[in-house]
Amino acid sequence: MSPQVYLRHRRIFEVGFWLLLAAVNASANSITTNIDLARTGVGVATWEPWAWEITSGLAWLALIPLILAFDHRFPLHRPQPPRHYFWHLLFSVLASALHITAMVLLRELVYAAAGSDYSFGPWHAEFGYEYLKDMRTYAGFLALIYFYRLVLRRWQGEAGFLDQGREDSASEPVTDRFPVKKLGREFLVRVEDIDWIESAANYVNLHVGDRVYPLRDTMAAIEQKLGARGFARVHRSAILNLDRVREIEPFDTGDARAHLTTGHTVPVSRRHRQALRDLLA
Repeated sequence: MSPQVYLRHRRIFEVGFWLLLAAVNASANSITTNIDLARTGVGVATWEPWAWEITSGLAWLALIPLILAFDHRFPLHRPQPPRHYFWHLLFSVLASALHITAMVLLRELVYAAAGSDYSFGPWHAEFGYEYLKDMRTYAGFLALIYFYRLVLRRWQGEAGFLDQGREDSASEPVTDRFPVKKLGREFLVRVEDIDWIESAANYVNLHVGDRVYPLRDTMAAIEQKLGARGFARVHRSAILNLDRVREIEPFDTGDARAHLTTGHTVPVSRRHRQALRDLLA
């Protein structure tokens, strides 16, 4: 499978991965828990460990989009400030509280359907124990997310300006073509062929048709390079080629969505919406 084919169906593969991970983890934990309980002689029905693990997995699955959104706001990579690690530590407490609450509610529903009662125990005593487990799970999720992003960038081929020797090199204006290197090859990307640019942690993704070129640069630097070439910042994480905009779909919240001639949609924040309309006018 080529990177282009994968990227077209990326969301399906990503959702499938999380579902498969949750199913495998719940099954393995349920089986081992039943074995351990049988060895100790604890009187628990066989279905109960399955209920415990499945409800925990479902609660975590519901939290994955929230974790991704928080990490997008406070990424853990250079040159981001170290305090982002502290914010993630605090957020892990909230994530644990949400996980425990959802898990307990689901278990109460399952036990009620089975004609039984579920007792979580005193929250002040159980939360510390559960948080220690949840903190490890949260850290594991982040490790998986960052490893996946690294693999995806390497698979696509990490692009870079040919004249950039260091990350902090001065931003130079570009002309009609973008000199980049990818998979060890050097070639030119025409600026007018770039549809839109997306922020991706400490990279930006250049969307050119069905191809995506991860470029190690900042949105601010790219905005400075291409601002005079018919590109405009429309969101904290998006820069548009104005020639590709087909329609602006407004929302009641003040935000909007740009529909491109390529069929892609790009978010437009309330802050940039009016400026984009003025530029298009």
